[in-house]
Amino acid sequence: NLLQMLAGLEAVPMSVQTPDGLRQAYGAFSSFGSSEDMASVVDRTFPGPAGDLPIRIYVPHEVAGDRDGVGAPGLIYLHGGGWVIGNLETHDTTVRALAQAAGVVAISVDYRLAPESPFPAAIDDALAAVRWVVDNAAELGVDPSRLAIGGDSAGGNLTAVVCQRLRDTGPEIRFQLLVYPATDLRMGFPSIDENAEGYFLTKEAMEWFSHHYLGDHDPADPLVSPFCAPDAALSGLPPGLTITAEFDPLRDEGEAYAQRLRAAGVDMTATRYDGVIHGFFSMRDMVPDGGTAIDEAGAALRSALK
Repeated sequence: NLLQMLAGLEAVPMSVQTPDGLRQAYGAFSSFGSSEDMASVVDRTFPGPAGDLPIRIYVPHEVAGDRDGVGAPGLIYLHGGGWVIGNLETHDTTVRALAQAAGVVAISVDYRLAPESPFPAAIDDALAAVRWVVDNAAELGVDPSRLAIGGDSAGGNLTAVVCQRLRDTGPEIRFQLLVYPATDLRMGFPSIDENAEGYFLTKEAMEWFSHHYLGDHDPADPLVSPFCAPDAALSGLPPGLTITAEFDPLRDEGEAYAQRLRAAGVDMTATRYDGVIHGFFSMRDMVPDGGTAIDEAGAALRSALK
């Protein structure tokens, strides 16, 4: 039983977990899963705001050939993990599957983590990554006019924030993929209590993550909670896809953010997967809907970036 296995990860109460201890547990759990074969997978660094940051560049066979000097569509991916855990390795199989499904060059970003680098370090790193990819698009084999950004959970939060930040300044983002995103750290939506425990991600864990990420910062700041942005900040944002899970504390805030984007005139699709939990997108070997969701995201990215 998947939930029983995941309960082992939660055997120690969040209140006494250390960031390093949780990083090790998450890394061990995330090492499972089948892996798509790529034409190339390259680890390198790019100059972040506070020093070089690791990235991993995935090129599927489909886009590896010469395209007459025209770059392939690109996806910048921001991993989940509550802004505290997660890295290039924990999301390797997920990004491979997404690159394959979407036919994109995917760039996975190892942004700085809290509490060592709290808010807004992760946002600054993500913005720097977008600008670096655009500036180095030719070398990366990416068409800078066909760029998407996406992420799961905390990475979905960062994706939404980055799209708001870049709307007026550029570079242009063509599509945003928000996989069960955290959009409102005030934690006032019904699902945060309805699904508070027993489904892998708990309300207590969200409080622990946000404490480490935010410290005393106001959770209603739109840079923290993109749902809290004023209406005027939402119009003109990139179209996108929001994926949510029925048994997820973050379900309602993800869907409510998609609804606000649609009300602002943004072409935003929202798909809820019933009977699944937070994290299912990265569990496709155990949860068939994970594969279905990756296929849906891949098709949406293909359509938006063609």
